[in-house]
Amino acid sequence: MTIKFLDYIGGINDYRVPGMITYPLEEILFATFIGLLCRAEDFDDIALLCVEELEWLRIYLPFRDGIPQPQTFRKVFALLDPQALEDAFAGWVGALQEHIQGVVAVDGKALRGSKQRSDGTGALQVVSAWACEAGLVLGQRAVATKSNEITAIPELLKCLALEGAIVTIDAMGTQKAIADTIVARGADYVLALKGNQGTLHEDVAAWFDDPALAGPCPTSTQTTAGHGRIEERTCRVAEASWLLGKYGGRHEGRHEGWTGLATIAQITAVRTDKKTGITTTEKRLYISSLPPDPQTIAAAVRAHWSIENNLHWQLDVTFREDRNRTRKDFAALNLTIMRRFALNTLKRDTEKLSLKRKQLKAALNKDFRTKLLTC
Repeated sequence: MTIKFLDYIGGINDYRVPGMITYPLEEILFATFIGLLCRAEDFDDIALLCVEELEWLRIYLPFRDGIPQPQTFRKVFALLDPQALEDAFAGWVGALQEHIQGVVAVDGKALRGSKQRSDGTGALQVVSAWACEAGLVLGQRAVATKSNEITAIPELLKCLALEGAIVTIDAMGTQKAIADTIVARGADYVLALKGNQGTLHEDVAAWFDDPALAGPCPTSTQTTAGHGRIEERTCRVAEASWLLGKYGGRHEGRHEGWTGLATIAQITAVRTDKKTGITTTEKRLYISSLPPDPQTIAAAVRAHWSIENNLHWQLDVTFREDRNRTRKDFAALNLTIMRRFALNTLKRDTEKLSLKRKQLKAALNKDFRTKLLTC
């Protein structure tokens, strides 16, 4: 994996003036990658750790002038083209995971530490694609605001080999253009509906609220227990022909233009707190290009939440991403791409340790660090 990693980052153009470079770009990127694998949080941590591990690093690259100062890391990352680094990441992931299977969850995350203003606004937003089954980040795109996810998601999806996968997105991404892109990439979709979808949300809700219509719907129920509560999730599905107006009536022509739309679905979650006995009910609505199979759609929706637990949570808790104050120019975006390099590497290791403990072991144990680079 190290050779592949160095191959892909070796193709990134160095914006600095040739002949005036002391520290090669691939050495700076490789040192950052190793630092993040070993629990470094910022460029000061990365420089300190790599100075201590310089002889080990020289197994892979010359590092003739040693390790640069933290300020050099900051300058390089602030001006480095993030698109080039994203392309290198996508190529590297493609070499690791040639064929994407199962659910690909797409969701956005704010890097709170990168906020530009005292009121907390202006933070960098990053949309990521997460292969739930493989446990890998497939790609990411930066956006200026939450609403810009609508334009960033199709750009991200066009870079991924999605044939045969199921793409899940929250209500922000429930757009006709995004459905077009997913189907064009040879994938299916399960898209969430909320009030921002207006009449589409209203009509799907009206279907499932009508006992005569929804009564015969295929249904699947699953009960789980954990975190001090019992949760019963019931998924009901129906063909979308009624929604598309093929039966006439007030829905005629109302929701045309959804490429591949085949199914509407409702998931009702009933949660009971074991301690207090209090029960709450939540209903969520979806549209999908999949056949009306409640078990398949329920499993896809369930898998979607792994992007929160296994990606966003890990970035915040294990890599302390929200605490990092890097924000000058492109530095925050380039650093978060490097975190995803490190996260994928740690995820691919099969040893039964938490990611946090893998990082600690990598910092303390050279053999384990080498194993991470070759797994």
